[in-house]
Amino acid sequence: MPRQILVTSALPYANGPLHLGHIIEAVQTDVWVRFQKMQGNDCLYVCAEDTHGTPIMIKAQTEGVTPEALIARVAEEHRADYRDFLIGHDHFHSTHSDENRYFTDLMFERLNAAGHITRRSVRQAYDETAGMFLPDRYVRGTCPTCKTPDQYGDSCEACGATYTPADLLEPKSTISGTPPVWRESEHLFFALGHFDAMLREWVASGSLQPAVRAKLEEWFAAGLQDWDISRDAPYFGFGIPGHPGKYFYVWFDAPIGYLGSFKALCARVGLDMSHYLKADSPTELHHFIGKDISYFHTLFWPAVLHGSGFRRPTAVHVHGFLTINGQKMSKSRGTFITARRYLEHLPPEPLRYYFAAKLGPGVDDIDLSLEDFTARVNSDLVGKLVNIASRCAGFVARAGGRLATSLPEPELHTEFASAAPRIAALYEGRDYSQAIREIMQLADRANQYVDARKPWALARDPAQAEAALAVATQGINLFRVLMLYLAPVLPQMACKAAAFLGTPLARWNEVDAPLLGTVLASYEPLATRLELKSVAALVAQPATPAAAAAGVAPPTAPSTTPATASSKAAAPKITSEPDVIGIDDFTKVQLRIAEVLAASTVEGSDKLLKLTLGLGDTQRTVFSGIRKSYSPESLVGKRVVLVANLAPRKMRFGVSEGMVLCATDENDRVYLLTADDGAAGGMPIS
Repeated sequence: MPRQILVTSALPYANGPLHLGHIIEAVQTDVWVRFQKMQGNDCLYVCAEDTHGTPIMIKAQTEGVTPEALIARVAEEHRADYRDFLIGHDHFHSTHSDENRYFTDLMFERLNAAGHITRRSVRQAYDETAGMFLPDRYVRGTCPTCKTPDQYGDSCEACGATYTPADLLEPKSTISGTPPVWRESEHLFFALGHFDAMLREWVASGSLQPAVRAKLEEWFAAGLQDWDISRDAPYFGFGIPGHPGKYFYVWFDAPIGYLGSFKALCARVGLDMSHYLKADSPTELHHFIGKDISYFHTLFWPAVLHGSGFRRPTAVHVHGFLTINGQKMSKSRGTFITARRYLEHLPPEPLRYYFAAKLGPGVDDIDLSLEDFTARVNSDLVGKLVNIASRCAGFVARAGGRLATSLPEPELHTEFASAAPRIAALYEGRDYSQAIREIMQLADRANQYVDARKPWALARDPAQAEAALAVATQGINLFRVLMLYLAPVLPQMACKAAAFLGTPLARWNEVDAPLLGTVLASYEPLATRLELKSVAALVAQPATPAAAAAGVAPPTAPSTTPATASSKAAAPKITSEPDVIGIDDFTKVQLRIAEVLAASTVEGSDKLLKLTLGLGDTQRTVFSGIRKSYSPESLVGKRVVLVANLAPRKMRFGVSEGMVLCATDENDRVYLLTADDGAAGGMPIS
């Protein structure tokens, strides 16, 4: 029977834009949900805008709008960011909704009736100028422990001490800048300690990661404290029934927003919500969150659910923080990267892939190294994955576009398909990084197969045309298996690959049978190489000293050296003593042996040839100005010298990814520099 699974990720707060920390969590959740759907499970993913609290109220006042107008605008921005990162919410709602109010009131009434709500007076900071009680974070002052100034009212960022606003030295309101006074106010508390035994049993059931369980043991040992769930007016949120002037604290109704969003989805598609929420439900409830909010989701939330008569979470999956180039995201360093800023520079799937390649089942922090990101995406997605399809598609096209009716090595396809259960188990356990490693090892095997069988060499002999088609058919089928394994991570690329293959990539078991005798569509590039200067543009421009200290190199200036070879640009005639350069400069140039796999003329140019070059397990496209000296067919199979680390150059004919070296004589005839027999593609020149 298919599993019935309800999945959530943490609700983004409606007082600012999404940043890449939000996106890594959404990607982790979305990959898991897409995998479950490919397994045939009934998996639903809901989320919502977190809209209540003092920060929303104050930000709306600052902008001169109503809180409702503010949260509506920000919600649309958040929806667009999630959508453009290919996050497949089944429903995205708001905590400021009738559905959320219904569940908030219902759960409070049930908890109150069962004796889990208590009342007592609290001494709080009050801003007489603003006329409001102040949340802890709206009071700043000097830390009472280490005497560091300008610290929050609940903890010190310098020494880590925790305290109350009353402990601060020289406290001031962040709203008016005036010293607060202290007033008594009665508040409502949720008696978390009533659920100590239940929570210990739930934690022991395997619902949490080991590191999270260990942290909970510390909290259990310290004793579970009552939780203040009310706030005084003025406050933007839901009023508490029967308690005029009191509002539900945002952290009470925010997680209830998961249920409010699901209620709206159930009404829209006709689902029985009670089936998912009853205490003995056979369905599953999974929450994906960051470790900074684990206290709320692993103690308060299960207790509130249980005390209200609803089912507890099946599991809470906690991930670590995101750092950029080894540093916390920082506006001053230019490394606070919003989701929209990223999308203005780069497509979403490279980042989805990189995040998946870094995400494991634990709670360790994840670092986005911009250089590593660029190198890994170019190597894995371009150099390995799509390289298989691009280098095989042409040989199928030569044969009329139809695949062969059998595989030359069916056991190789079986080997690839037999990895499906192992990779599925890794996705299920959220060990995406290991799944990616195993998929890329298979990609290496596929490229090695094509390299060893050399369909380009077979295709030069008309008698071997069928053999070339057979090798290409095998390669295309290996690519199909790999693309299906990566479909949860790269849904857009999988959709394009499915259009090329003429068959869907929607179910995990589709890898079992190879694709034979069918017609392929024309191949269109599925991925392009990332340019380091575009990636570097994600951080503040121009680079500041703070950004440099964080390890962010300023973007390199566009290369003034053309990325194509011509009779003059590639190898100018020496008419005088050449300029002298140092060995350090020369060693920056990376020269590689490259085999010409294909060559063709370029429409609209009488000088250029388009070369497809093989560098072992990767391919490059280079436009070279050698048409007057070489015919395309004479170049296939030659081993040439490639400047491999030249910045890609956009031309009106396409992107050139390097430069082949040539020499010229006095008549401007071009001579390619070639390698001796035995030199293999990709071999470095030293």
